[in-house]
Formats: sequence, structure tokens, C-alpha cells
Amino acid sequence: MRRYLRAWGLFWVTSLAAEIEYRLNFWLTLVTTGMMLGGSLFTLSLLFSGGYEPGGYAWAEALTVLGVYMVLDGVQQCVLAPNRTRLTEQVRDGALDYVLLKPFDAQFWLSLRRFSPWGLTDVLAGLAVLGWATWRIGGTAGEIALRWAVGLVAVCLGAVVLYAVGFALATLTVWFVKLYNVTMAMAALLEAGRYPIAAYPAAYRVFFTAVLPVAFMTSVPADALRGAAGWGWLLGLAGVAAGSLLLCRWFFSFALRSYTSASS
Repeated sequence: MRRYLRAWGLFWVTSLAAEIEYRLNFWLTLVTTGMMLGGSLFTLSLLFSGGYEPGGYAWAEALTVLGVYMVLDGVQQCVLAPNRTRLTEQVRDGALDYVLLKPFDAQFWLSLRRFSPWGLTDVLAGLAVLGWATWRIGGTAGEIALRWAVGLVAVCLGAVVLYAVGFALATLTVWFVKLYNVTMAMAALLEAGRYPIAAYPAAYRVFFTAVLPVAFMTSVPADALRGAAGWGWLLGLAGVAAGSLLLCRWFFSFALRSYTSASS
């Protein structure tokens, strides 16, 4: 375990050193984050115009969903998307051979090798939105602290679901080499969770809960942060996270049986 933690630290230090050479990216990312947040708030304000509360959510409660979405989108930009993109490249050019020969677990290497700091602005903006929203929802200091403790655990579980689905899709590159749009597909999938799932029609709610687990990525963690998530939903989120991670692990091992080197 210590060896893996040390390797993880080296991965991110070297990636960070390479990324900060392009310092203008920070300001561009900051502007992009501000524009995205402004656009999301404007869209939410349109939904709430005329006193309408989509899905029974008040304004501050809907902001918890937006905040969770921004945190997960930032995590995706920092870690998940760069490594998914690199996985598809390595399958195409045969560099996956060298990963499989390393004295490390291949999925660990392929999942954490790269780190891009530019998504941190989204993570911080999302946390700020969550802080303001939970303050507006109200409660004693102890109640808010408890909601945050449960909510942050739920957000981490939502990130696990997001990782597992994305990595499984990227693994399809073993069979479909020209699978360029995995990152775009995951961005679109997460985009569906930007607003409360309860605001969607019934058929969409079923689809985003039972088929594609978007509700477990954003709405359930948001409900935990606003104190509205029952233990059944939280246990369901934990089960979905564990099940998707195990399924992702099995699917990657299964895919490697069909992998043939492209470098020789």
C-alpha cells in the first residue's frame, strides 16, 4: 500500500509540474468556470420564475444539486477525463503493453497516472455554492455539520460511480479502437445531473436511476447535504458505488483477454 501511495504522489507531482508550464490556462479556466456557473444560475432562475419549484425543490435546495455537479465535474476534469483519454490513446498506439509489464496494478496506473489542476476551479466553485446553499437551507451548526459529513461521503461515492462508468466505457477501446468520444459522452451523462432528477418526467427519472445512475451521482448526495436523503437512498448509493466498482474491475480484466498488442 505504501508503494502505491508513493507512486500516486509521484504521478501527480510530475503531472502538475508539466501542467503549470502553461499558466495562462489558469485564467482561461477561471473565466470558463465563471461563465459556466453564471449560465447554470441563469437557467435555474428561469426554471424557478413565476414561483414554480421544479421537483418540489426550493431555490437553495436546487443549488445543492448544482454544487455537487460542479464538484464532480471538477474531479472529472482533474483526474478522470485525462486518464480516460490516455487509456484510449495507449490502446491505439500499443503503449498499453508497457503499462501491463510494469510492477503495478494496470487499472491503478491507468486511472491515476495523470492529473490536471485546471478542474480545481470547478471543485472550489462547487464547494462555495454548496456552502451558501446549506447556509440558506438553515439549521443549527450541529445539523449543518452532520449534513456536510454525510453529504461529502455521498459525494465521494458519487465520484466512484462516475469513475466506474467512465472507465468501463473507455475500456471498450480494446474492441472499438476509434472510440474518441468517451470523454464527451461522460460529460453529457453528468450534465443530466446538473438539475434535480425529481424535476424530470417520470420516464426520465426511472432511466437516470435504474439504467444510467445519474441520480446516484448528483441528486442523492445533494439530498444528503440538504438533509432530505433517507437511509435507504444512502445505502443504495453505497451499493451502487461498490457494485459499479466491482463490475468495472471485472470488465477491465475481461477486456484484457481480448487485447492484442498494436506495437509489434
